[in-house]
Formats: sequence, structure tokens, C-alpha cells
Amino acid sequence: MNKVESSTEAAAPSVAIHVEQHDDEQDKENSKLLSAHSPAPSITPSGQMRKVKSFSDTHKIRDVTTASGAASARSLRPYEIVNTYPEGSESGTNNYGAPSVRSLASIGMGCTDGRKMVIRRVPTSPTELFHLVRPPTPPDEDSASHESDCEEEEEDAAVHLKPRRPFWANKIQFVLACVGYSVGLGNVWRFPYLCYKSGGGAFLIPYFIILLICGVPMLFMELAIGQYTAHGPIGALSQICPLFKGAGLASVVISFLMSTYYAVIIAWAIYYFFTSFKTEVPWASCSNRWNTDQCWVPNHNHTKPNGSQTPTEQFFERKVLNMSAGIEYPGGMRWELAACLVCAWVLVYFALWKSIKSSAKVRYITTTLPFLLIIVFLGRSLTLDGADGGLRFFFKPDWELLKQSRPWVNAASQIFNSIGIAFGSMIMFASYNRFDNNFLHDTVAVTLVNAITSLIVGIFTFATIGNIAFEQNTPVKDVIADSPGLLFVVYPQAIAKMPASQLWAVLFFFMFLCLGLNSQVIIDIICFVTTNSQLSHI
Repeated sequence: MNKVESSTEAAAPSVAIHVEQHDDEQDKENSKLLSAHSPAPSITPSGQMRKVKSFSDTHKIRDVTTASGAASARSLRPYEIVNTYPEGSESGTNNYGAPSVRSLASIGMGCTDGRKMVIRRVPTSPTELFHLVRPPTPPDEDSASHESDCEEEEEDAAVHLKPRRPFWANKIQFVLACVGYSVGLGNVWRFPYLCYKSGGGAFLIPYFIILLICGVPMLFMELAIGQYTAHGPIGALSQICPLFKGAGLASVVISFLMSTYYAVIIAWAIYYFFTSFKTEVPWASCSNRWNTDQCWVPNHNHTKPNGSQTPTEQFFERKVLNMSAGIEYPGGMRWELAACLVCAWVLVYFALWKSIKSSAKVRYITTTLPFLLIIVFLGRSLTLDGADGGLRFFFKPDWELLKQSRPWVNAASQIFNSIGIAFGSMIMFASYNRFDNNFLHDTVAVTLVNAITSLIVGIFTFATIGNIAFEQNTPVKDVIADSPGLLFVVYPQAIAKMPASQLWAVLFFFMFLCLGLNSQVIIDIICFVTTNSQLSHI
């Protein structure tokens, strides 16, 4: 045997190669094949080994061995490979269980343990090559135990690897997430309430001024922060400045507090939704057991008596909420609302139970379907009697009210609440964008959709309020009390006068349920994802 030392490209240690010398013609032909088809090691006239470029000391192929651990070269068949591994050692597999082969030359040269390699012959057919790569011998216990040790080491190393943050599947999912948050309860419930409370048209002027001056720039800034840092509100702001970490934590706390009362409003919507399946909507008349003597059905020929309430007001206060006379008189437990609240949280769970991508798929329905229903209700409300009076109240501003601070404060709070500024929601969603995403287009799209939807919902709401004012012979500003129950008083009263009121009621409260779930799911994403990311560092 001729022993030659060589350093390989893949391994620093030198490799000793044993080449068997034969005088027969077959060995000469094999040598020609070896030098012609692969960069196999060859011996120079001076006795030195040329560098092997295609060999790695991690490539191991096992074949026939004797009891002593090494096969006799003379006893081998023409295409058998000498194995220098002891019997029962690892077969020719790498850490992933697949043969490690760089080229035909590395197979034909024989086998190695990283230090010694024995060359016998070069295979000349695909079948022989296949048997070299996939030897038909089952793995032994030592090999299996070695592979299991490697797998355990890989698992231990994988624990310390940081998982890559998932991206949105497409741009539509990101835009729908932002729109689903902004076009939610903030538009359908809070915007009409604040607009009615602030004097109608006097609210629109500060609303659009603050939207352009504060809303658009701050939304652009939050999307930029989230996309650049690829972190939630706490991690993103702490990367900008460690002192800002408290601001990110404050936004998460605010989102958590919002989720507590948003879930209650969704529970009310669920209660109304199931109640609408009755043969007659229960808020259409005063003949129910919860009605009192002050119940009065609106009629255009009669003025509303003092101290009276409509059936929708009594249904909301006395049936749904079962309100007591005061805080000093605690009422009983409303088990129906408690069940609806549990149902609301179950729906939120199933919208989030896999990942943010599962919530994005749900949002295809919960965001697009409400838009269609809003357009339908808009067309229906414009045909109601007295709708023009409500629209005048909505679009005609009272310039004296603009001198007061209330419309400006309410408009600013609505902008921040509706778009999601300072709540961490937009930072969270932008963190799932790719680094080169054009978020300027996203900012413009989300802002326009939010403003247009607010106008459409405002037209729909105040046209309905105008119809109620027409039926009651009262001014628009005196139709309902200044309370957040606007949604559950005005809309049901208008629906009760529509033909097929049960169908319209089911569609409306299903729309409201979808919008509420959009807002609730996004708020909970902020809380849960941020909490998990922070706990992972502890």
C-alpha cells in the first residue's frame, strides 16, 4: 500500500489515502476512469498528493467488512469498497439520514473516517452507484443511537434560535387588518354618538382638520416604526429609545382596558341578534311584560308625552340591561348577557387560535360583508320620511359651537380611537410587513376608507334619526338622550318600521357583530402577542 498525506478543502486534518496496486489491465482502466471523470487525488512524479477539491471528511460510505473491522482488499469483488470502520459503526449517512456525496469521484475513491481513505475501484454503472449510496444493510443500534444523539443536539441548538417573524401573505391582508380595526365600533357606534353629542355638522369640520394634521402623519409614523423594527409596540419603541418602552407598555394597557368594554358591547349585539329571530321583534310594541305605563309608540299624529319612552328604549333599559333605580340599588345577575359575553370571547378565541394569519382569513368575511350591508342600509334610510331633517342636522354646522372646546376634543378622540393611533395596533400590524413594503400607500388607503365609511355611517344614522324626529314631532337634537345607547335605540326603532323587520334586524346586528369582532380581535392580538414576546425574554 502507498500512504499519501493530503489536506482537503472541507477538513483541516490531513487525510491518509491507501491505494491498492494491481498489475491487471482492469485496474489500469479504472485509474483512467478515476482521473478522467473526477478530481480524484493523484500522485505527482515527486511523490506529493494533489489537492482534493471534491472530497469532504464528513462523507462516509459503508460496505462489506470482516470480523476484524477491515475488509481484505484481495478478497473483494470487483466493485466492493473497502471500509475502514469497525463493524457496527455508522453507515454512510449524514446527520439528516441521507448519503453525503459531492461527486462521483468521492464515491468511487472508497470510504473514509476523516483521516484514512482506501480506494478500490470506480463504479461504472448507475446500479452500482446506487448500491454504494444506499447500501442494502439495515442500520445497527450504534448507528441509530448516534443519529438520535445528533438529533438531540440539533433540537437543543434549535431552542436558542429565534423564530423568524411571519409575514402577511399579501398586501390585501394587511390593509384589511387596518381597515377592519378602524372601520369597526369606532365608526358605526362611536362616530354617530360623538357627532350627535357635539352638534352634528359642527363636529365634521374639526374632524377632518385633525384627520389631516394629526391623523395621517401619526399613522404614517406608526407604520414606519412597526415595519422598520419588526416588533410590537413595546419592542419597537424601546429600539428607538429605551426610555420610550414605557410608552409602548402604556399603549398595551390602554388596549387591554378597551377590550374589556368592547366585549360587553359585542355581548349586547349577540343578544339582539338572537332575539331578532322571533316572529315579531320584541321592541316594536308596548305589550310586553317589561313595558310600563310610560311606554309610547311613536306616531306622526301625536306629540311625544313628557316622561314617556319608546318601546326600543324600554327594551334596552328594562329588558336587556335591567337597569336599577340607582347605584345604591344593585340589581340581579343578567345570566343571558353573561352567556352572550362568554360566547363573544369564544368567537374571539377561534378567530385567534392558530396565528395572526388565521385571523387574517377570518377578516376576509368580517370586513367585506359589513361594507355591503352598510350600503344596503344607507339606501333604505334615505327613503324614510323625515330623512332630510336629519341630514341637515348632520351637514349644517353651528358656527357658534366651533368656538367651544367640546367638538374639537371629541373629534381628536375619535380620530385617535378610530384609526388606532397610540394604541399599538398599527405598529403591531406593520411589524408583519416586509421591509420594502410601501406603507405610504397603506396610510392613504386606510385613512380614506376610514373617512368615507364614517361619512356613510353618519348619513345612514342621521337619516334614521330624522325619521324618528318626524314620527315623534320633535327636533332632531331632542330625539334621544345623550347616552352611548344610541346604537341600540335608534337603529332598532327604524328597523321595526321596515317591512320584513326580522330579516333586517338579523342582518343589521350580524353586521354589527362582525365589526365588533374585528375591533376586539385586533385589540386582543396587541395584548397577547406583546405579552408573549415580553415573557419569552424572562
